[in-house]
Amino acid sequence: MTKLIITGSKGRMGQMLLACAARIPEIQVVGAVDQGDDISRFIADCDAVVDFSLHHATLGFAELCAQHQKALVIGTTGHTEPEKSQISNFKSQIPMVWASNYSTGVNTLFWLTRKAAEILGPGFDLEIVEMHHRRKQDAPSGTAVSLAEILAGVRQVQLKEVARHGRQGLVGARTPTEIGLHALRGGDVVGDHTVIFATDGERVELTHRASSRETFANGALRAARWVVRQKPGRYDMQDVLGLK
Repeated sequence: MTKLIITGSKGRMGQMLLACAARIPEIQVVGAVDQGDDISRFIADCDAVVDFSLHHATLGFAELCAQHQKALVIGTTGHTEPEKSQISNFKSQIPMVWASNYSTGVNTLFWLTRKAAEILGPGFDLEIVEMHHRRKQDAPSGTAVSLAEILAGVRQVQLKEVARHGRQGLVGARTPTEIGLHALRGGDVVGDHTVIFATDGERVELTHRASSRETFANGALRAARWVVRQKPGRYDMQDVLGLK
């Protein structure tokens, strides 16, 4: 039995996590925490915290997990660079899974994106288009950033130096090194991501479309059951799925 605390429990992902966890006999939710709740009341009784809250709250949860030697699964996105650095520091004390997307399909997209970039080489222009519901707070999505980081890694460049977030006005011809990221928002779209490889005469597109948050919730719960058996360190969903 894996005992979990769910943070952000009143949000859409939090509610889905609670619903999915209730259908898994090997999981027990010992605490459902949202803004105004005291997570310290439950921390001693859990094996791991699954965080789908707000970016500014994750660091406090990581600190508490480190104090009590509890594993951590981070699904929250939108962290600043200083927040990311501070949270990552706890990887020497506790095992944590930190992924921008917990869908098995999306993590397959990550793997395919890397392979396609390696096979197609530098002669293809790289563009990423993502769409989410109108209430999403951060842009581009964490998944889109992960895809861009994969492409930048294959090209051996720094993403911050080559990323182009949309285009407006007389921007000139596209440079061969840039990686375009484009964020669309509207309706109730759960999450669509497309990676485009374009060159003269042909185009390759890899697309994943999510129609339910259940796929993300089940993936995060799978990660939680996996991470409690690991040594301290920072892992991602590729580790959980054995894709590395």
